[in-house]
Parts: sequence; structure tokens; C-alpha cells
Amino acid sequence: MALDGPRLPAQSGTTKSLVIFLHGYGANGDDLIAIGNEWASVLPDTAFVSPHAQDEMPLHPGGREWFDLSVRSDENRWQGVNTAGPGLDAFITSEMERHGLPASKVGLVGFSQGTMMSLHVGLRRAESLAGIVGYSGTIAGGEHLKAEIKTKPPVFLAHGTADQVIPVDALVHTVEVLAESGVPRSWHVAHGMAHGIDRTGLAKGAQFLKQCFG
Repeated sequence: MALDGPRLPAQSGTTKSLVIFLHGYGANGDDLIAIGNEWASVLPDTAFVSPHAQDEMPLHPGGREWFDLSVRSDENRWQGVNTAGPGLDAFITSEMERHGLPASKVGLVGFSQGTMMSLHVGLRRAESLAGIVGYSGTIAGGEHLKAEIKTKPPVFLAHGTADQVIPVDALVHTVEVLAESGVPRSWHVAHGMAHGIDRTGLAKGAQFLKQCFG
């Protein structure tokens, strides 16, 4: 089944760039799309789409998952992003065609599990995307990146120091993995924040994408 989800048109009426939001485990596309309204003043020529992950969660009405996380291990994450990756990759391509945009005008924004998906797919596409934003997430299978990376779009990461779902150490690890492959990277650490997105991280993400879109 092809991915789809809620959309917001470019505020200016002319779509010159696109942001694809990738939600976290147990949420759905409705969870992040409202960020597009907040970013519209900074990115007036940007359309937004927030696809629902392909898998419904058992016993969690309305909740979706990019891949199963009932077993939380590095191996499980690696298998998960590889299984879910092709569907997301195809969605990115179809959205570029829908809007008539090149890869250089498309940005990925992930939260938690969505960050894993953004980094996995976004760094393996043949044509470089504009940029990748990852909130409260990590890279899956970082040891494989150097051999598989195809493009190096700039990456911005944000993480809270009080995150008990994915500890802030994951940001340090992800930055190190990206550095080893020569990926441009920047980050924001939110002191005292749990698993979420703070106002500063939100604002920095919008400015980062504005720069990426040129």
C-alpha cells in the first residue's frame, strides 16, 4: 500500500520546496503536520506532507509504526529501516513528481523512529536531498553507513538531555557516524527536555531548512 497522509499547501500559493514529516512510533501523520503551520512564515513557498507509516499497531487504535519495536535492539532497528526503507524511498520520488520538484528542494524531518527512517533513506538516495532534520532520534546500523552512503545532504539534529526513550548519547553517536562519512552536521541540545521537541529546536529546524532550500 502506498504511503499517504495529511498535507498543507505552500502559504504563498507557489510550491518551490517540500518538507516530508516522518512521525514516531505509535503516532501517525497527524502528529507532526501542524509544525508546517508554524514554519509557514519562515518557509512560505514550502508545501508539507506527513505520511502515515505503513503498519498499523495492534492494540493501539490509530497508532502506526515504520517497523516493529517490541524488541528493542540495534539489530532490530537495522532490519526495520531496511524493511520499511523502500516504501519511504518510493514515496519521496512520487512526491517529487507530484510537485515537479528536484531532490535539492525536498527536506526530510523525522521524530524518534521517523529520524531513523529519515537518516537511513535520505543518505542512500542517488540524488541529494536538500537536508535532513532529526528530532529525538538516532541512526540505525551506523556501522553500515560508510559502505552504503550515496549522497551527503546536511543534517540537523536536536535532542533533550532528559530523554529516557532514546538517551541523548544517541545524538553523540549519530554525529560521530555522520562525521566518519563526511556528512555536514549541526545539532541542538535541549537541557532538561524529555522525549520531544522544544521551541528552540523547532525554530532552528525551520531556519536550517530555509538555508538548505536556498
